[in-house]
Amino acid sequence: MAQTGSLLVTDKIVEIGGAALQTQAFGDPSSPPLLLIMGMMSSMLWWPDRFCEELAAQERYVIRYDQRDTGLSTHYPQGEPGYSFSDLADDAIGILDSYVLETAHLAGMSMGGFIAQEAALRHPQRVRTLTLISTSPLAVEGLPSSTKAYREHSMAAERIDWSDIGAIADFLRRDTAMLAGIRHPHDADAASALIARDMARAPSFASATNHFALVSEEESARLQASDIKMPVLVIHGTADPLFPIEHGEAFTKVIRNVRLHRVEGGGHEIHDRDIDEMVQAITDHAAY
Repeated sequence: MAQTGSLLVTDKIVEIGGAALQTQAFGDPSSPPLLLIMGMMSSMLWWPDRFCEELAAQERYVIRYDQRDTGLSTHYPQGEPGYSFSDLADDAIGILDSYVLETAHLAGMSMGGFIAQEAALRHPQRVRTLTLISTSPLAVEGLPSSTKAYREHSMAAERIDWSDIGAIADFLRRDTAMLAGIRHPHDADAASALIARDMARAPSFASATNHFALVSEEESARLQASDIKMPVLVIHGTADPLFPIEHGEAFTKVIRNVRLHRVEGGGHEIHDRDIDEMVQAITDHAAY
């Protein structure tokens, strides 16, 4: 347990399906709960501390966690994840169980947005609202691919020696620069510090590549964003190179109760200068 100013921050290990998941909660447990689900190969540290603290200061009980194969949660042998994409969705609901939360608001970013959609579709009675950041709707085809520059950069991952910590760090630094938007300058020093902190914290950072190997189960393949009934907030950068803005706009065509918040010039990131804007949008949406 720690105190950030007047804000209470607590850590807790949650056991789910044979995995130990590291979680961290910000704020008053009596406030409306908001569970944050981060994306591929990214621990909970990629939800910026200030982002979590500001949400908690707006009277939300904010919980972030390390997904399997990231941070301080259970790691599996590289190339042998031993879990499915559906297990990751069930992990989110299992965390609510562990915190004795009947329902919660869910927010997912990138791959975490897919996980949040699946959790909401499979457990609709547990999810109050969805916030989907820099992601794409399930089972919607014909959307534009990543930019050519980002595709070429991604292909370089296949040539990385994932046992070489220095090579991994170099790739991740380039990745954060490639994912940056055009609205604000990319803070390379802050990105490097976050990457170093994330890598030092994980006992087997290369295991996070198991996320690339996940294959959705047949049940997952049948899930469609168009079946989501709870209120949805989509936050999407207009300069996102991984999921172009058309992916964010697509939600408005398949979900009835949805609002799109465009981050003008934003990339595939939570930039420090966009945090206030994003926090306000989320607290307005997750209001009960």
